[in-house]
Parts: sequence; structure tokens; C-alpha cells
Amino acid sequence: MTSELLALFEYYEKEKGIDRATMIEALESALLAASRKSIGPARGLEIRINPDNGEIKATASLVVVETVAHPYDQLDLVTARKIRPDAELDQEIEVDVTPKDFGRIAAQTAKQAMLQRLRQAEKALIYEEFKDRAGDIVSGTVRRFERSDVMVDLGKFEGIMPSRERVNTEEYNVGDRVTAYVVAVENGSRGPEIILSRSHPNFVRRLFESEVSEIADRTVEIRGIAREAGYRTKVAVYSANEKIDPVGACVGLRGARVKNIVRELNNEKVDIIRWSEDIKEFVQDALKPALIRSIDLDEEAHSVKVTVEEEELAKAIGRRGQNARLTSRLVGWDIQVEKDESVHEAFEARVEAAAEALIKPLGLEQEKALELVRGGITNIEMLATSVDAEDIAGIIGISEDEAAVILAKAKEIHSPAASEEVADGAPAEEATNVSGEV
Repeated sequence: MTSELLALFEYYEKEKGIDRATMIEALESALLAASRKSIGPARGLEIRINPDNGEIKATASLVVVETVAHPYDQLDLVTARKIRPDAELDQEIEVDVTPKDFGRIAAQTAKQAMLQRLRQAEKALIYEEFKDRAGDIVSGTVRRFERSDVMVDLGKFEGIMPSRERVNTEEYNVGDRVTAYVVAVENGSRGPEIILSRSHPNFVRRLFESEVSEIADRTVEIRGIAREAGYRTKVAVYSANEKIDPVGACVGLRGARVKNIVRELNNEKVDIIRWSEDIKEFVQDALKPALIRSIDLDEEAHSVKVTVEEEELAKAIGRRGQNARLTSRLVGWDIQVEKDESVHEAFEARVEAAAEALIKPLGLEQEKALELVRGGITNIEMLATSVDAEDIAGIIGISEDEAAVILAKAKEIHSPAASEEVADGAPAEEATNVSGEV
């Protein structure tokens, strides 16, 4: 067992970083518990282990008496003087009570108890080493899965990435190399746990700090991060130095810096925005690439009403509202994106005016006139020259006979004779006759 102990000591020292004195203390306590079965409840029983050669020695502190009444506590004078010639009555003598063989059961019990103590010591070591590393980035290898939690091998230690800290769009396999953010080191009932995350917004912050030297030296500051892990992240950056472009520093030459970050995030989209004290300017930059028509602030309610053209609405809101939602988180104000109705209202006014010009001359109802205009027929000239009765019937939903009557009126109004009558003040028939004589 001596050689096995020495091998065990060396393994835990090299591989786990546990001090030999700690292991010896754990083993002595374990053997003390196990040896009570083979030695008995001897008085002052102690177990000592030589750290150099692994030799185990058990001793008991017995009281010298004339006649032994309690064999586990007492030693007769004759036997005591064989151990120590100057022994006297009522004196305590340390006696070697090491059995020739602790026995298989005692050894196995000791080994199990020692391993348990060693695990406790290892956990304490984890906590001491990692307790100040919350907020750091670490790399490791996926070791196994416990339900939907990912267990990551960090070398000497093991971290856990709970399902809530995973990225929904990412798949992990045993053996995959992963980089993660240390959310916390918790010393719970089961011992220390290193909680890892790839979905935390600060994971992106740490990636920028490691990739962008200007952020690491505080020349450029990250003023805010809003993230929907796996899909899109918005980062607001600022520099007090007017000569430095904070956005350009983060993007890097030809986008090299941000590309490295996007690669680590498995192609998650990253928007880098210049932070501004001016909320209007900040919101306008954050909602890009959408073009903003107007911005109204309600400072009491901390809300922003943004108006965009209809074709820009989808860009401003984003897929499933993502762009507006992330902008709201980044700015810290409620963002409401609305379509600009002023253009639509102006268009509707022109439609109604065109319809009014058709109602009286053609004797149409307002609804039918509006349908004609929305169908592309905006004036009497177009009605008289560009369509036939079938087209009119299809647009406003009437019979072709009724449509023919409307078409005839339009042609009559638009005819050259009618135009001359209007111009000369003469009846249409007279004008025709004059024309015929010529």
C-alpha cells in the first residue's frame, strides 16, 4: 500500500495541484476512522504517515496501571516497562498499535474516505483560484452533457454552462473547443461551481476588450450593449478624444477586428454605434440602416416616437421587431416606430380632388368616382381616350351598358365640337354645320 500511496500523492500533486500535506492530513483522518474497526477504540489513538516513504504508524496513549480493567485505555506496568524501562503507575505511554495488516476492508474504507476528502480539498482549491475570475473569458473542451447543461473541461477544473447560458443557434459536441464568459463562481452545497456563458452580453464586451486595444487601454469606452444571443448585438462606443473614431477603431482595418469577434460569435450580426448624449442622434444611428423621417421625444415618459417612410418601416422595426427592441434596450428609452402618414394623406387628398372633378360632369356617385381614380383614370380626357366600356365596368363593378353611358358622356365632354362650343360660345350643331360647308 506504501507504493500505491506515494503514486497517489504524486498524481494529485502534479495533476490536481493539491499539496501533499493536505493529502496526508486527509488520509490520516480517513485511516483513523477505518482503524477503529481493526484496532478498537484505543485511548488517544493517532495515525501518522511519513510523507517521504508513505509508512503508516498507529499509536495509542495508554495509562499505566497495576491491573488492566479497560484494555483499550490501560496498560499493565510489566508491559509498560518493556516499552519504557522508567515507566511508572498512572503515567501515559505512547504505544505502537499498528496492526501487521490493516486488512482489505480497512484499506478500502481509508481509500474511499481519503478520496472524498481530496475531492473536498480540490473543490476548495477551485473556489480559491476562480473566485476572483468572474468576468473573465476562459477556453475549454466540451467533456459531457448533463441534461441540457454543457460540462466544459478547463484543464485542472471543470465548468458548467447551464442551458439558460447557451446560445440557441449553437450546437455543441463532445470534444469541441469553446470559449466562454465566467458569469460566477458559486460555492454551493455541492461545492464550488464555475458558471460559464456564451449568451451573456458581457461576453461580447470581453471579446471587444481582447480584440480592440483602444478599448483595453480605455481610449474607447463601451457605453452600452444590447444583445439577442445568436442573432444580433448592438454595441454603443464613445471616445473622449475627438481625434479618435470609436466606431472605426472597433471595426478595424478592412473590418478585421469586428470580423474576428463575429467569427467567435458564430456569425452573429454585430452593429457598432457611436454613443451620443443627444437621444435623437443616438436613436437615429442605432436604427440604421433605416432612414428616419422624424423623431419626437417625450422626456417625462422616456419614450421616443420615430416616423419613417412606408418602405423603410421593415428596416426600422427589423425581423420580429428585433432592431427596434435592441435599440430600445441600448438607449434605455421606449422606442415606438410608426409609418409616416403625411405622404399617404396628401395622396388621398389628390385622389379625392380628382374624383370630385368626375362626379358632376359624369353624374357619378362619389364612391364610383373614387374607384375610377384609384383604378388609374384620373380625368375625363383619360376616360374618353384610353379605356373602353369593358374596362370601366371592371373597375367600378357595373354592367357594360352602364359603363357605355359613362364613356359616351366622357367622349361628348372631351369631343372637339364640345371644346369649340366652349371656346366660341356657339352650339355644337352650328359649329359642325360650319365645318361641313367648308
